[in-house]
Amino acid sequence: MSVTAEKKQEIIRDNARGQGDTGSPEVQVAILTSRINTLTEHFKLHHKDNHSRRGLLLMVNKRRSLLDYLKRSDVERYNALIAKLGLRK
Repeated sequence: MSVTAEKKQEIIRDNARGQGDTGSPEVQVAILTSRINTLTEHFKLHHKDNHSRRGLLLMVNKRRSLLDYLKRSDVERYNALIAKLGLRK
């Protein structure tokens, strides 16, 4: 259910603001989005897995908080990130 190390490095490389950047909100949101998408696929087969569902809700709330912070601090970066990840319809 988790993201593989190679996939995580690829996500970091694609969303990093500079060399060695692993903690920026963009990178954190991208990793959380990947994990959320993986869990969403998991729930299509295992709809009674309520323990993992709680973890999913925590991840969604964490991503929402990071996106709110990014929107407050830099709207251009926020808009670029949601467009890149396809979070809004």
